[in-house]
Amino acid sequence: MPNRLAQETSPYLLQHADNPVDWWPWSAAAFEEARRRGVPVLLSVGYSSCHWCHVMAHESFEDPATAALLNEHFVSVKVDREERPDVDAVYMEAVQAATGQGGWPMTVFLTPDAEPFYFGTYFPPEPRHGMPSFGQILDGVRSAWADRRDEVGEVAGRIVADLAGRSLTESLPADRRSPRPEELHGALMGLTREFDAVHGGFGGAPKFPPSMALEFLLRHHARTGSEGALEMVQATCAAMARGGIYDQLGGGFARYAVDATWTVPHFEKMLYDNALLCRTYAHLWRSTGSDLARRIAVETADFMVRELRTDQGGFASALDADSDDGSGTGKHVEGAYYVWTPEQLRAVLGDEDAAFAAASFGVTEEGTFEEGASVLQLPDTEGPVDAERMASVKRRLLAARDERPRPGRDDKVVASWNGLAIAALAETGAYFDRPDLIQAATDAADLLVRVHMDWHARLHRTSRDGTPGANSGVLEDYADVAEGFLTLASVTGEGVWVEFAGFFLDTVLLQFTTEDGALYDTAADAEALIRRPQDPTDNATPSGWTAAAGALLSYAALTGSDLHRGAAERALGIVTALGGRAPRFIGWGLAVAEAALDGPREVAVVGPQGDPATVALHRAALLGTAPGAAVALGAPGADEVPLLRDRPLVDGRPAAYVCRHFTCERPTTDPEELAERLRG
Repeated sequence: MPNRLAQETSPYLLQHADNPVDWWPWSAAAFEEARRRGVPVLLSVGYSSCHWCHVMAHESFEDPATAALLNEHFVSVKVDREERPDVDAVYMEAVQAATGQGGWPMTVFLTPDAEPFYFGTYFPPEPRHGMPSFGQILDGVRSAWADRRDEVGEVAGRIVADLAGRSLTESLPADRRSPRPEELHGALMGLTREFDAVHGGFGGAPKFPPSMALEFLLRHHARTGSEGALEMVQATCAAMARGGIYDQLGGGFARYAVDATWTVPHFEKMLYDNALLCRTYAHLWRSTGSDLARRIAVETADFMVRELRTDQGGFASALDADSDDGSGTGKHVEGAYYVWTPEQLRAVLGDEDAAFAAASFGVTEEGTFEEGASVLQLPDTEGPVDAERMASVKRRLLAARDERPRPGRDDKVVASWNGLAIAALAETGAYFDRPDLIQAATDAADLLVRVHMDWHARLHRTSRDGTPGANSGVLEDYADVAEGFLTLASVTGEGVWVEFAGFFLDTVLLQFTTEDGALYDTAADAEALIRRPQDPTDNATPSGWTAAAGALLSYAALTGSDLHRGAAERALGIVTALGGRAPRFIGWGLAVAEAALDGPREVAVVGPQGDPATVALHRAALLGTAPGAAVALGAPGADEVPLLRDRPLVDGRPAAYVCRHFTCERPTTDPEELAERLRG
């Protein structure tokens, strides 16, 4: 008999709808039920492409004995962290404060007032490696609740008081200013110290794609000419592109590498990683003309459209790491869809081409993964590559792989991640003359307006099959969607996207921003949790805080709004506070600070639509490397975007105006001159 999750839209919650556990979704009714029964709440948080979430579900939540224990002594609540990042953030903060680490699945025991008192992540079905079993945890919590409830309440109260006492206000500089040049140089030095000069990237294993730090380094190079900054980007991007973290057959990046060499990935593929990395490689090409960067940007864009686009025009959240191993037993194995043995290569390609493929992709008899299988890589090789033969091999291997059982897809559409995808696809389409990618970005933007936005310009965080979820948008949704819409406007010249971005950024100012310039992750009128979440650090994606700073700054550049400019500069105060101490974790904030320091430059391109001279000027503007430059395109007399107002043609010819703070240099009709003005 399905439980209450059968009525939900989240693919992750639906995966648990047939569990024998009597799951509840996060709701006031669940906590009221715990209060009525006088039992604690088990909160289990995960997401659909989480490998260990699947493991714990199979071991414990599908087990009738464990389910019976949960149903008798607890109210069990299941949360999709991608739907409710606010719930996830609040309790993850408690888990990390109590245990020094976190992760998913997150397992938290709460009082009926939603106050946490015991924490963990994955628990095995039997004691293992010094870790208690999940059954032992349940017995211990049940006993404590029954015999020492006052003590449990005191613990919960102390935890909530500790969380409530944490504030970021004191971290902000008194003058709420963005970083100065010397402070951005200090952040560069911090990244240089953590840079892995052998394998690229920062730090050791596990190694995550540092897309936001790379964007900062590209902008820093453009502004200062720092060769060291550019070299770190080039080395890291080359290592990732040639490593196992990149899908050498189908394009797109896995979530992270479990090692320091980018060899073996955690195979889940997330929309946000691919959107951010697509844009990073496109910007690297813009700076250097690298053929490798161009190929990876285009292949990653094609991967997103091919594998993640939904029937409604949005982009799905993720592909699972696990898939059926093809043995006929129904067993799901991590990486089964992606890895190869020499024997499998021979079966598809024949002996000669299999030997060529094995040498090209680093496939060995010993393997680089499990059971003698290898993750495909593209090691540096001496001598020319037979491009035609390589293309044939890749085509045949991809066709054979398509016959394997495919990983599951989480097809919910998350507003913020779609905003990131819109920005990446719009720019990649513009740079590489791919109007189909620009159209895909436009379709996704249309979906966000039609389905995710209500009459008050408030956003739903998720949708599925064209139906919005009940959950409200958080700060990153408003900020990343605004960023995507502003980028789309720059590429298409359609000012309506600037107007929509303005609606969302007004909500940021009204609902998420405090008078002192700090931002919260949830709106002032959102559901009250035990703490209002607030995290300015960039993690897998730009934080809502730094993303908002970037979108506010770009919007101010296009509109001349002092209100939005001031809000952006106050928000960047947190980058001043954290950039020198933890540059890896505020990379997008540092990138935005580079744009603020540069102006950012405002570029108005005025000319008849489709006129070759207009097109040439517009392309030169989009390819300018000046950090965070804002581009507006319009016909003479256009006024949808304030930057375009009162910008005449020059001697009847299309013209470009380069400005800072709406003070402009003389216009130019020459694309080469415009390109020179926009070089860092």
